[in-house]
Amino acid sequence: MKMQTIKKRLSKERPMISISLRMPQDVVEDLKRMAPLRGFSGYQALMRAYVGAGLRDDMERFESFAVARLIEKLREDGVPEETLS
Repeated sequence: MKMQTIKKRLSKERPMISISLRMPQDVVEDLKRMAPLRGFSGYQALMRAYVGAGLRDDMERFESFAVARLIEKLREDGVPEETLS
């Protein structure tokens, strides 16, 4: 993830929107119990953290995959290995 994107995401000034999400009651109860143990003020903040962590993992994985495909294509096109490094 680019440094500019990371800095933007760490800003407390980011706009928020409300969503509605149906979840099993036992999952919400577990989130409520886990939130203070993880240092969060409430379960919704913990949910945001979980979603953000999963999203960052996926974005990194897919961005890395795109870079790997580009490098492979460049190799096929005869770009020297030292240039790719």
